[in-house]
Amino acid sequence: MINELVWGPAMLLLLTGTGVFLTVRTRFLAWRNLGWALRYTLSSKARQKGEKNGDISPFSALTTALAATIGTGNIVGVAAAMTAGGPGAVVWMWISACFGLTSKFAECMLAVKYRERNEKGEMCGGPMYTMEKGISNRWFGRLLAVLFAFSAVLASFGIGNMTQAHSITSALYEAAKVPPQLTGILLTGISFVIIIGGIQSISRISSYIVPFMAVFYIAAGLMVILGNIRNVPAGLLLIFRCAFDARAVTGGVLGNVIASMGHAVRYGVARGCFSNEAGMGSAAISAAAATSDDPVRQGYINMTGTFWDTLVVCSITALCIASSGVLGRRDAVSGDLISGSALTIDAFETVFGPAGGWLITIGIVLFAFSTILGWEYQGEKAFEYLLKTHRWNLIYRLIFLGLVYAGSVMSFHLVWNLSDVANALMAVPNLICLLILSREIAEDMQSFRKEL
Repeated sequence: MINELVWGPAMLLLLTGTGVFLTVRTRFLAWRNLGWALRYTLSSKARQKGEKNGDISPFSALTTALAATIGTGNIVGVAAAMTAGGPGAVVWMWISACFGLTSKFAECMLAVKYRERNEKGEMCGGPMYTMEKGISNRWFGRLLAVLFAFSAVLASFGIGNMTQAHSITSALYEAAKVPPQLTGILLTGISFVIIIGGIQSISRISSYIVPFMAVFYIAAGLMVILGNIRNVPAGLLLIFRCAFDARAVTGGVLGNVIASMGHAVRYGVARGCFSNEAGMGSAAISAAAATSDDPVRQGYINMTGTFWDTLVVCSITALCIASSGVLGRRDAVSGDLISGSALTIDAFETVFGPAGGWLITIGIVLFAFSTILGWEYQGEKAFEYLLKTHRWNLIYRLIFLGLVYAGSVMSFHLVWNLSDVANALMAVPNLICLLILSREIAEDMQSFRKEL
């Protein structure tokens, strides 16, 4: 009940509304400069660490953030949205992502601007530091910062850890009957080797695994789309028709799916926000570690994460489902409407046959594991902020690793709802902060335009 309340229309309006307001106030600069941002992100300059302030290269900061962002939601969440909200949900996912570009830019730019070094010489930043140092009312800023950091720690244990570990365990058990205990031990051991090395180790692995898993999934998805190329125009027409048709549409090619504009907006915006995390502030924590000499430039680099996550990876999943004709199918045994990973697997099997299930299983394992790595760093920095010292970070890492195993061997249905609540509690103070500092964001963005 709490989850449905906090993620109701008011929350979705706040998320999208903040993105719309910031986009208009900054004169659509995020949209106008997206091409430049993509080119710079893929250039050799973004991969150079140099001697500038920061711990990792700008590109590594992006891939670390993407590691936490690109997850099972790109496979499972899109399919669930198209089942619950109809194919039109995809359009509203795209719309929310377009305005989310500016939200992602703003939170990451401010994180670099207000970051600081800890006692070890490591960079620490994120919305909690922005709130404390950037909001003129210090008491109010500190209150927002504590609420955000506390919620980020909870979210890192839940949506960033146990739920992802459980997704990996379930995928491997269903595909190859791998015992959950064995998966838990292996997953915890591999995570330990990477996480114990801190941000340098996490970013190094993320800079390899994120591009690989994205290219792997996009290539497989494009093959599915090409295999069903004759159905793509009809699939796209259905997506756009259901997005703006206020009347409920049922039957026909949709089978048992009931689609309406209201459902499409609700599930499309919600899944889009969950997928790219624009406005939640989590990606800003990783952005603060970048060796960037200009906060605005790093804001543009991290902004592209929303483009890659939703406008590319999620779109691949959506087009695979829309062109394969699997939407609306029911399970032959239970009679339930097929949704989530099972629906995406059905779409891939139209081209790859039984191998399609294995491709999705590999995708889920890679996406979920990268999410665990990215969220560990973000949760650790939030934990460090609450205690005002890095000395207890090892304790956090050990607790986090213990929960990786717990998530692997146990089913945490309640954790999903609690994690969603924690995400909302992160987003609210972050969005309030962005609205308060919107003038500063617009001014900094405008002054940087001269360098483009």
